[in-house]
Amino acid sequence: MEWSDLRLFLAIARLGTLGAAARSLGLTQPTMGRRLRALEAALGQTLFQRTADGFVLTDEGVAVFAHAERIEEEALALQRELAGTASDLTGFLRLSSSDWFGTHMLAPAIAEFSLAYPKVVVELLTDSRLLSLSRREADLVFRIAPFTEPEVISRRLLRIEYGLYIKRGLPHPVAGSGEGARLVTMDEAFGGMPDVLWLQRLLPKASIALRSNNRDVQATLCANGAGLAVLPRPLGDSMGAIERVDLGETPPGRDTWVGYHRDMKRMARLRALLDHVIERLAN
Repeated sequence: MEWSDLRLFLAIARLGTLGAAARSLGLTQPTMGRRLRALEAALGQTLFQRTADGFVLTDEGVAVFAHAERIEEEALALQRELAGTASDLTGFLRLSSSDWFGTHMLAPAIAEFSLAYPKVVVELLTDSRLLSLSRREADLVFRIAPFTEPEVISRRLLRIEYGLYIKRGLPHPVAGSGEGARLVTMDEAFGGMPDVLWLQRLLPKASIALRSNNRDVQATLCANGAGLAVLPRPLGDSMGAIERVDLGETPPGRDTWVGYHRDMKRMARLRALLDHVIERLAN
């Protein structure tokens, strides 16, 4: 059995479908199915029960899973240790952040960094997934929630202020009512976010017109007159088609945190990129 077979097995066990596991490993679904069948044949065991909802571990699969996770942790620890001692400014770095933060805050800094260090290849993933630093799904993670994992080194990066915006020239609502106003807000999965609750309190009679979990989408909808939107000020203030609304109270701001695995603290290219981002965002 090879380590690549165990990675495949773990991906299917964690994600539950061949398609999702294939995408996570950069393989095709037929390839995943073929390799899984070959692994089960080599072990002489059925590792998954195929159900209408996806793949479920059999008893034999559960036993393999426990051993595979221990092997994975050792392999990843070795990779992190070797990567963490890299002293040259060449190689690959993967960053993870939210969509708007990656587009408007990180992308300019990464572009400057790439010109200064052309041998470092930076990959920026912008989505809402919490990628694992331990499994090296990302080398640097930027997010609004503090890191609690003991193996992660983290720091508060900066405070982002938010504002309420409307298409330029449209009438502004009045705090405490909002009757007749339309809102562009977060989707229901993020209904507990501070800015959503703030809108409900300040404009209780406003109606929700549109939802999106993407701040850039919200900003574009707002700029096209679809409704009011709470946006990070670095995004909202940069758009000429919208203007800030003063309700006598500003929406709650958010802290942004950056984290990386402790085994990577001596990696020269990671330190160089992090220092550059910190300096760029401080200005």
